[in-house]
Amino acid sequence: MTDPKKTAGKTVKGVKKAQAKKAQAKTAQGKTAQGKTAQGRTAEAKAARPAKAPAKKAPARAAAAPAPAPAAPAPVSVAVAPVLDPEDRERLLAGTHHSPHSVLGAHPVDGGVVFRAFRPYALGVSVVAGELRADLHHDGNGFFSGLLPLEEVPEYRLLIAYEGTVLETEDAYRFLPTLGELDLHLIGEGRHEQLWEVLGAHPMTHEGVAGTRFSVWAPNARGVRVAGTFNFWDGTGWPMRSLGSSGVWELFAPGIGEGELYKFEITRPDGSKTLRADPMARRTQVPPETASIITSSAYEWGDEEWLARRAERPAHEAAFSVYEVHLPSWRPGLTYRQLAEQLPAYVKDLGFTHVELMPVAEHPFGGSWGYQVTGFYAPTARMGGPDDFRYLVDRLHQAGIGVLMDWVPAHFPRDEWALAEFDGRPLYEHADPLRAAHPDWGTLEFDFGRNEVRNFLVANAVYWCEEFHIDGLRVDAVASMLYLDYSREPGQWTPNEHGGRENLDAVAFLQEMNATVYRRVPGVVTVAEESTAWDGVTRATHHEGPSGFGGLGFGLKWNMGWMHDSLQYMSHDPIHRRYHHHEMTFSMVYAYSENYVLPISHDEVVHGKRSLVSKMPGDWWQQRANLRAYLAYMWAHPGKQLLFMGQEFAQGAEWSETRGPDWWLLDPHYGAEADHRGVLDLVRDLNAVYRATPALWERDVHPDGFQWVVGDATEDNVFAFLRYDAEGTPLLAVCNFAPVVRPDYRLGVPDEVPAWHEVLNTDAARYGGSDVTRPDPIKPEPRGWHGHPASIRVTLPPLATVWLRPA
Repeated sequence: MTDPKKTAGKTVKGVKKAQAKKAQAKTAQGKTAQGKTAQGRTAEAKAARPAKAPAKKAPARAAAAPAPAPAAPAPVSVAVAPVLDPEDRERLLAGTHHSPHSVLGAHPVDGGVVFRAFRPYALGVSVVAGELRADLHHDGNGFFSGLLPLEEVPEYRLLIAYEGTVLETEDAYRFLPTLGELDLHLIGEGRHEQLWEVLGAHPMTHEGVAGTRFSVWAPNARGVRVAGTFNFWDGTGWPMRSLGSSGVWELFAPGIGEGELYKFEITRPDGSKTLRADPMARRTQVPPETASIITSSAYEWGDEEWLARRAERPAHEAAFSVYEVHLPSWRPGLTYRQLAEQLPAYVKDLGFTHVELMPVAEHPFGGSWGYQVTGFYAPTARMGGPDDFRYLVDRLHQAGIGVLMDWVPAHFPRDEWALAEFDGRPLYEHADPLRAAHPDWGTLEFDFGRNEVRNFLVANAVYWCEEFHIDGLRVDAVASMLYLDYSREPGQWTPNEHGGRENLDAVAFLQEMNATVYRRVPGVVTVAEESTAWDGVTRATHHEGPSGFGGLGFGLKWNMGWMHDSLQYMSHDPIHRRYHHHEMTFSMVYAYSENYVLPISHDEVVHGKRSLVSKMPGDWWQQRANLRAYLAYMWAHPGKQLLFMGQEFAQGAEWSETRGPDWWLLDPHYGAEADHRGVLDLVRDLNAVYRATPALWERDVHPDGFQWVVGDATEDNVFAFLRYDAEGTPLLAVCNFAPVVRPDYRLGVPDEVPAWHEVLNTDAARYGGSDVTRPDPIKPEPRGWHGHPASIRVTLPPLATVWLRPA
């Protein structure tokens, strides 16, 4: 009978010989995982190699084709390992162990090295190292252990026998942490600006082995395990380790690669368990499925020219007209890549400078239009993968079109597999129920005062800009974030430390987000959807205003007041508009208090509000004439323009996310196609003249860029104003919102312009108008009028806007 100790002694020499061959490579790898973030994060993971027969039944599976295995060394007997502490054993079984790596894997002890593996459902586990193969003792409940008389821990692999198969794999519990001290320190401070690179699931090579690093922030969890397709959704044998006080749990899983589904199984403080999608998942299943997917990007961008010049001029001093799009319904059924073949061409043809995408982050309910997000770091899988979305953005950029996206940091839904009470207690949401529950949408508000939550959101804003080359973020529901009493009655909210209603945590978060995005990503613009009179939304964060707050730091703000007032005016029958004249002039009282966008968004054409053309009074001809006059007034008004899809061709029906725009209205076989085509042609011409005329955008935020000619022609329903570029070159806009022709209408003008000519007239026949136009130049008369030294006489078409420039 062979003496096991002698046999083991012989094989130890084999182990040392193998170790010596690997010493140089091991040194070169620099195995100092602590203090450094592992490199090579995009490497594909290699799968475990089967060593014997094909699998019939096994709780773990190979992800790659079988490779020829070297001749297996003869097995040797091993000594019994020290008994596993019963508490450690119980905690591993219950999923509540904070430090599985301290128990599992290989560890030096008196008398050699003890090996322990926790492999539920396995029939046997062996250790292979160099010329040694040692079968571990089965200790019950899936635990295997053995003691080998080695001087140090060797590089080894595990042979795991299941019914009908044997798998050879690396031991996940032999690796050092993949996250370093600096990463954890920044996470704790809430200052990790590339958080997505350290949390979540990342294919990578760690200590020379390919696999996937899983990490998740769950500070209240008693234990966290990884479950997925690679372990048949049974995370029992996949416990993660807690990385100290950071609240981060981590596990490097060798042999696991892209495409695998996963979730985190969290043991809550009360001992119950919950299976959660990864908050940092960068790819998800297609809803209604909810698993996260391991992914990395291999996309090669082609928009270098766009990125190089997008920062040449700040947004508030640039031509900026936006086409708002709901991607899933713009052309229902198209993928990101199919959209990339159609959307850029359409938007470029119409002349818009930007598109704004309604939320593209993953969301479970399509009817929310993306405004109830569960996957903040994942483009919705409804239309393809993350690289497919990158392709769409790239193609838009190559067509010269900027890409804004709606971003929703105000709240998140209560789905039990997502963020709500993620680790068993309020974590992403505020601990105070009065501040956590959003009263309008049945959702939860983020705890903006918590470092890690603020970091999650700030890094998310940076993520979309850096990883997907997004040119701007339109931040949704800013007003609901700024006020503690938003939609709350007395007694339903608690004042801040100064006794006020301002949410100081949200203010600080928005300031940090804006400052970080503008610092890291030149040329990007942030836009606030903010509907109140909050002071300094677009003021720099370091400039304190009269309220005592620094500015919020946004680049632009939606002008909800202009939108409400102007649409209210247009809805009146022209005979009554004389009594509502102020609704069109009041916007100029505060036009320079912020940097504004004039939004005709999706919110204005749903839920019974009717489409834009259907808001207009009169018969079908008058409705279209009113719409055309309104659009030209909007494009000439100080501020940037935003128009929702379908309104560019006078769609009569409200928008529906299930149907999208009524493209059939532009079918040449449709009898009224010319009516809709005329409005579409006008929008194209509006954008063309707008982009070629700096007076319409260069001085948008400066009072010297605007001058009333006549703002009090109440009885006539007429408005006339001048716009100026930086050189003082003017454009004259005249709006007649009455259904009558006004011949020889006198308007005051500057005397330095020798002649004026029409560059746009919404009554032109090609737009569907009555063609009351003036092709010849108009020469001023030396007769003062409206406070100007000269004047011109023009014939104003009915329900129309006319633009004139120096001839």
